[in-house]
Amino acid sequence: MSYTALYRKFRPDNFSDVKGQDHIVTTLKNQIKANRIGHAYLFTGTRGTGKTTVAKIFARAVNCENPADGNPCGECRTCRAISSGNSMNVIEIDAASNNGVDNIREIVDEVSYSPTEGKYKVYIIDEVHMLSIGAFNALLKTLEEPPSYVIFILATTEVHKIPITILSRCQRYDFKRIGIETITDRLRELMEQEKAEVEEKALRYIAKAADGSLRDALSLLDQCIAFHLGEKLTYDLALDVLGAVDTGVFSRLLRCVLERDVPGCVALLEDIVMQGRELSQFVTDFTWYLRNLMLIKSSDLVEDVIDVSSDNLVRLKEEAQLADMDTIMRYIRIFSELSGQLRYASQKRILIEIALIKLCKPAMETTQDAILDRIREVEDKLEKGVMTVPANSPPQPEGSAAASQKPRPPIPKAVPDDIRQIVAKWPSIAGNADNPMKMYLKSARLSLGGENRLLMVVEDGIASDYFLKHPENTEQLERLLADFAGKEVSVTVQPVRNEREFEQNYVDLSQIIHMEIEEE
Repeated sequence: MSYTALYRKFRPDNFSDVKGQDHIVTTLKNQIKANRIGHAYLFTGTRGTGKTTVAKIFARAVNCENPADGNPCGECRTCRAISSGNSMNVIEIDAASNNGVDNIREIVDEVSYSPTEGKYKVYIIDEVHMLSIGAFNALLKTLEEPPSYVIFILATTEVHKIPITILSRCQRYDFKRIGIETITDRLRELMEQEKAEVEEKALRYIAKAADGSLRDALSLLDQCIAFHLGEKLTYDLALDVLGAVDTGVFSRLLRCVLERDVPGCVALLEDIVMQGRELSQFVTDFTWYLRNLMLIKSSDLVEDVIDVSSDNLVRLKEEAQLADMDTIMRYIRIFSELSGQLRYASQKRILIEIALIKLCKPAMETTQDAILDRIREVEDKLEKGVMTVPANSPPQPEGSAAASQKPRPPIPKAVPDDIRQIVAKWPSIAGNADNPMKMYLKSARLSLGGENRLLMVVEDGIASDYFLKHPENTEQLERLLADFAGKEVSVTVQPVRNEREFEQNYVDLSQIIHMEIEEE
C-alpha cells in the first residue's frame, strides 16, 4: 500500500477532532441539532486551519442517517459514500481551475434536481475568490434563493476579494490561526499513535514554524521524520531539516550589534550561510526575536504572549536590559523592511550584511530613531570619558609656528556676579536639564562674550545645531538659568571644531572662578 501523508492520514472525520476552532464547531453542531441549517456559508481564514475539513464534516453531518450530538456517525451508507467521494449529493469544486461563467451555470442547472439520497445537496466551492466577476453574477441569484435541499459552502483565504453582494447572502465563519500549544498537543498525540520518538522541543519549534496552520505543521513534521527515518527527532535535527537557526545565535548577534561589532556580525552571518540555513527564514526569526525583546521591555506580564521556554525567557529579560525601546524598535524597522526586500532579491546575503551594518552604525541613517541612537552613543562615550576630535579639522601640531604666534585671549578684569553664580552651579544646572540638552550642557565650555553676556561654547555639529537651528532650545536654556540665578540671563552659543580652537580663542570661566575660590 502506498504511503499516505500525515496531513491526509489524520484529517478529522468528525467535529470532535477539529482543533482550535471551537467557536465554529459549536455553532454548526447546534444548528444541526436544532435543524436550523442555513443555505449559504462562507468559511474564511488562513491556509491549513480546517475550512475544507469542516465543510466536508458538515456535509456528512447534515446527510447522516444516525447523527450523534451533531456529529456524523461515519457508519451509515451516506457517510461512507461521502467519505469515499462517491456521493452525488456532495459536489466539491476548485474555483481556481473552474472559475468561468460556464462552470457556474452548470451548477445553477444542476441545483434544480433534488438529491438522489439523503436530505441535502452540498456544494463546496474552494478558493471561491478566484471566480470571475461574471461567475459571481451567475451564482448570485441562486445563492440568494436556492431550493430548500441545497447548501452552498464557500471557502476562501482572501475574503476581501469577494463581492459584497455575495458576502451579504452568506453566514460568515472566520477560522482563526491555531495556537502553538494546540498544534503541539495534536502533534504529540499523533506521534504517539505513529509510535515515533520526537523531542518535545522539536514539536514546539515545528508548531511555531507552521504559523498557525495545523496542515503545515503536519507537513513539516512529515518532512523531518522522513529525513531522519528510524532516529529520534531532536530539536537540532529539526533545525537542520528546516534550515532554521537556533535562538542562541540571535542572542550572540544582538550582542555584536549592541557592541557595534561589524566584523562579528558578518562572521556570524558567514556561519549561518555555511550551515545552509534559509536566509529569509533567518531574517523572519530574528525579527520575531527582537519583537519578543520589545514586549519584555514594555511590560513584565507578557509571558503568555511570548512563546519561549523558561530558560530562554530569563535570557531575553537579561538582554532586554542591554538596549532601550527606541533602539529595539529601530532594529525591528530595519529588519522588517529587509524582509520585504528579500522576497525578490538575487543577492540576499549582501542585503542582510547591509542591514547589519545599519544596525551597528546609526550614522548611516537620517531617520529620527537613528539620530536618537547616535545621541545615546555619544552619551555613553561622555559618561565613559571618551571624547574624539572630529576628523574634518585635524589640530595643528604642538610647537608649530602658527600655534606659538597665536595670541591667547585676554583674561577679563571682572566677571558679573550673576554669570559667576551660574558658572559655579553649572554641574547642577546641567543635571536638571532634560535629554538631549543635558548631554550638550555637560560637554559645553563657558566663557564671557560681548556686553558681559554668558558665552556657551559647544562642539560644531549636532550640539551646535541643537541650539542655533532651534532658537526655542536656547530660550528653554535661558529660562533654566533664570531659575537658578533669580534674574534674566542672556546666552550666546558659539560652535568650535575642537578643544584647541577653544583654548586659542576663549577664556575658560570655570578655571578662573575655581582659582578664586581656592585663594579665598
